Amino acid sequence: MSPSKSNPNNKPPHQKPHRPTLSPIACCSPKLSLYILSACVTLFIILHIQSLQTQDPTPSSWSMHRWRRDTNTTTSSAAAEMTDKHRHAVTFLPLKDLRYSGPAALQGHTWFMSSMYDHQDEEGGVQYQGFPSPFSHGRLLCLKGRDNHDGSWNSYALAYPEALPHNATLMKGLTFVSYNHYNYDNIWHGLSAVVPFMAWHIKNSCKIPKRWVLYHWGEMRGRMGVWLGNLMVATFGGAQHVEVFEEVEEGRAVCFEEAVVMRHNEGGMSREKRMEVYDLMRCKARLYCNVSSGSFSLDHLEQGQQQHEHERRDVIPPIGITLFMRTGPRSFKNDTAVIEIFERECAKVDGCRLMVAYSNNLTFCDQVQIMSRTDVLVSPHGAQLTNMFLMNRNSSVMEFFPKGWLKLAGVGQYVFHWIASWSGMRHKGAWRDPVGDPCEFGEDDRRCMSIYKSGKIGHNETYLTQWTRDVLNEVKATKMEQAAISTSNEACLCKSDGEVSDLSFHISSSCLP
Repeated sequence: MSPSKSNPNNKPPHQKPHRPTLSPIACCSPKLSLYILSACVTLFIILHIQSLQTQDPTPSSWSMHRWRRDTNTTTSSAAAEMTDKHRHAVTFLPLKDLRYSGPAALQGHTWFMSSMYDHQDEEGGVQYQGFPSPFSHGRLLCLKGRDNHDGSWNSYALAYPEALPHNATLMKGLTFVSYNHYNYDNIWHGLSAVVPFMAWHIKNSCKIPKRWVLYHWGEMRGRMGVWLGNLMVATFGGAQHVEVFEEVEEGRAVCFEEAVVMRHNEGGMSREKRMEVYDLMRCKARLYCNVSSGSFSLDHLEQGQQQHEHERRDVIPPIGITLFMRTGPRSFKNDTAVIEIFERECAKVDGCRLMVAYSNNLTFCDQVQIMSRTDVLVSPHGAQLTNMFLMNRNSSVMEFFPKGWLKLAGVGQYVFHWIASWSGMRHKGAWRDPVGDPCEFGEDDRRCMSIYKSGKIGHNETYLTQWTRDVLNEVKATKMEQAAISTSNEACLCKSDGEVSDLSFHISSSCLP
């Protein structure tokens, strides 16, 4: 019998049911497979990165490294080349430009550093040049030469700080560079040269120079006059160094970290700015010389009167009149006669005291002391009148001239009118002697000025008596008005280290013995 016949359902006899075989992959869920795959990829990436870090540079990465190195080298080389070009482009020009030594010097040009232009920070301020500054495009001032006979042998240039001339000396700190058409020994011409520096000093937070470089017609000068030097010591609170480049090898340049150049004296300054400077110098000079200008005291009055009115005491303030005499040129022909006139008129005014002093035998502090006690300064035309700014504000000046000055002396004869106005004084006019030495060329000939310049001065008793009387009466009235008003203190600007902060001066009061 065939199986098919004996098993109609076609099932094998005694056969177990079939169970499907499971593979390892089939045992894992799809999520687990994804985790395993991600781990393998991450491990591969980490191993690949480590192999890149440890293996030697490939040709392509080495090329990039070399390109960067070559680029840096090229940039440094270009910068050095540019610096060297700037250094070689520094051009020194003569300090004294002879093209402007004539009338052109009075028409907006100057023969000192003629390629440069001055500027002002404010209306009425000083005209100056500052280095480095936007006007110099950040360049420093450099000087070369120290000739004291011919300014055309001394020169100047501008240079960038990183491209100074070869073998140049860089001087640190602030340097004041002064040009003076005259000299630094004459107290008037010297003072005119330093006044703009004082104004810059005030404007710039009382900054103090480390050194001065002085020029006259481009020629180097090694010192200031004694009077001017003392005034600078008083103003800046210490000795001032005048640089002459002694330690610099001949022919080498000197450049300055910071420099301020003045070449027009007080030109362009307003009266207000000038008065501010003169107030500073007056105050500093009195401090330096230990001169006090306190309020009035009856103990110092030799003459006066007192009236009791509404329980108030009126006091005649003292009036100090000083004859500041000269010897030699432009002195009085008869000192005794002139002194007697002033003695007589002074005796007629309550509180008036006369002092006679000769300017040639006084120290700087002697002059400061005398001026602080002076309300009326009487003197022939001359540099000694420069001391007038050391008086209190609103003091008076009487000036005397020899024959011939009015016609032949030029505008310079009015210089003490100017300084009186600039320093807050009152110039009461001048007496001009009509009598003097004869001149063979005729009185209007300019050659006669050589005779008249040093002439002696006579006097007219009648005129001088009335003039003195008028001035003293006016001063007396003014001081009486001032004495009735409570005076205000004015402290020194730019206090020096160690200076007493509350020390001040009474501008309207008269200084006492």
